[in-house]
Amino acid sequence: MKEHELHSPAGARRPRKRVGRGTASGSGKTCGRGTKGQNARSGGAKAPYFEGGQLPLARRMPFKRGFVNIFKVPYTVVNVADLGRFEPGTKVTPELLAATGLVKSPEAPIKVLGEGTLERPLEVHAHSFSGSAKAKIEAAGGSAVLVEQVAK
Repeated sequence: MKEHELHSPAGARRPRKRVGRGTASGSGKTCGRGTKGQNARSGGAKAPYFEGGQLPLARRMPFKRGFVNIFKVPYTVVNVADLGRFEPGTKVTPELLAATGLVKSPEAPIKVLGEGTLERPLEVHAHSFSGSAKAKIEAAGGSAVLVEQVAK
């Protein structure tokens, strides 16, 4: 088989419907649009969700589209198990976490979560702590210190 012998199977490609070519064509005069009315005019079709001026269903039910909570604080998460790399008695600050690569930016709000265990006393400074993380840090003899969050 050669390239010039390739073709689509029969019925796969239909010819374009040429409207407005006389009454004998079967789609002349009104061109298959019926007589008069909004949809007979050019540009007359409305959007699929249009409900005659009534508030469309998609706008009446915003929870179906989802929404963005503008008050959400995007915390960078650090687990208690990640803090085991520091020497006992270390003051763990956002700057130190950024320097060791646990977080990308020291300015981003940091939340410490209680995943894993901690056996060394550390003074951990963060913007937020989960209850289990605070309990594990204090059980190891350390302290959990809240850092003031800078408003942006």
